[in-house]
Amino acid sequence: MTGVVVVTGASSGIGRDSARLLAEAGYRVLGTVRRDPDARELEAQHPGITAVRLDVTDADSIEQARATIDAACGPAGLAGLVNNAGDGLAMPLEFLEAEPLRRHYEVNVVGPLAVTRALLPALRRARGRIVFIGSIGGHVVLPFAGPLVSSKHALTALATALRLELRPWGLPVAIVEPTTIASAAVGKLEEQTARSVDAFDDHGRELYGERFPAAIRTAVAHERRGAEPVVVARVVLRAMTDRRPRTRYPAGPGARGAEVLWRLAPDRLLDALMGRVFGLRRGSAVRDAG
Repeated sequence: MTGVVVVTGASSGIGRDSARLLAEAGYRVLGTVRRDPDARELEAQHPGITAVRLDVTDADSIEQARATIDAACGPAGLAGLVNNAGDGLAMPLEFLEAEPLRRHYEVNVVGPLAVTRALLPALRRARGRIVFIGSIGGHVVLPFAGPLVSSKHALTALATALRLELRPWGLPVAIVEPTTIASAAVGKLEEQTARSVDAFDDHGRELYGERFPAAIRTAVAHERRGAEPVVVARVVLRAMTDRRPRTRYPAGPGARGAEVLWRLAPDRLLDALMGRVFGLRRGSAVRDAG
């Protein structure tokens, strides 16, 4: 394989492993990072990857990265873009302020689309491929993960619309949908939850001071038993190299089964299942208060 490929969020996890595997497959990989120390570390550990500074929420940063990428790929164009950069946010919706939700959507939804728009001219020149790193959360909803899974639902819809709109130019668009992945983000989620609970007022702690952390502990324990990020990276490589790329690529243990279950099972059954798993029994707060 030859050609230039961009992987956003390449400083760690799925992004770094995807960049590494693509470089090993023969691509010239440009991995985007937000900080200079991350850029130096990425290039030092993986000489086949060139770091490019990019903040997907900053228009000037996107334009500067576009110019750098355009110069790197030249008239041949861009062979592929892997939109991996993203963030996680968990919070009881009753106490979720508007501004953190807006920032979350800027990173997970608006940013990937802005980067894709900026690089589409180069992608058209090469009839390159676009891969979005979504999540099984684009289909499955978990309690307290409303900000994250709703952003993945939105990203899935945008990727689908983009795939349809780019058909006339023959540009494939795929979405990779991981399930549980063991990564450093799991530890960050626990820390974020602790800070959120500390910031609750007395009423918030009374309502969610136990239920919210307990549910997150359950989710984190499940994530820690998940697949390594390289499992998803191998699927990204397939999405970039399959002769006839698919539109969706489930990745990780149980991905396809979870998607089918969530699509076919009645909502009441799923609610009962989630309530049992996360300790959110119907009416339990009313009984406890009584």
